[in-house]
Amino acid sequence: MKFRNRAEDEPSATPAPASGGKGRPTPKRREAEAKNRRPLVVDDRKQAKAIARQKRDEAYERQRHAMMTGDERYLPLRDKGPARRFARDYVDARWNVGELFMPMAALMIVAMLLVRWVPDVAFYITAGMYLIVFGGIIDAIIMIFMLKRHLANHFDAAEIPKWTGMYAFSRAFMVRPWRMPKPLNKRGEYSMRRSKT
Repeated sequence: MKFRNRAEDEPSATPAPASGGKGRPTPKRREAEAKNRRPLVVDDRKQAKAIARQKRDEAYERQRHAMMTGDERYLPLRDKGPARRFARDYVDARWNVGELFMPMAALMIVAMLLVRWVPDVAFYITAGMYLIVFGGIIDAIIMIFMLKRHLANHFDAAEIPKWTGMYAFSRAFMVRPWRMPKPLNKRGEYSMRRSKT
């Protein structure tokens, strides 16, 4: 007598996939939730960029205001410190030959346009330009020499940043209204800071 296997009579526990099935495993719940959270991450990045832009704009506005008022807290590193403030005041208190450089440079452009029609005027403007350049350089060298002596009398060597002389030199060649930070003293108004002990 032949006995039938009971496992053969029962239907299979895992039915064969029907035609047209998805053909891929069902994603885990954790992966599905992570996929749904992606738009939130994009929004956070946009918000972070907006906050960073706002902070940058606020820092720029503080620095711009400091350039107008001389507020040491928000000045650029190049302009910070009492020695740099002293150098700025020293340059702004005197008449500098280099201040005429930029107006003469503008006249030089005019001279280049007029050289064909009025060669004599162009010659004098060009000669004046060279005089201003050489005179401004000589005047600035003298100014730097005097400034270094005043800085040495007013500050310790560690308090004087490097290249303060060149800092003053470049400021001396800038027209006074265009200088940044803005001049805070008048012509002839030199700093009265006490000498170091």
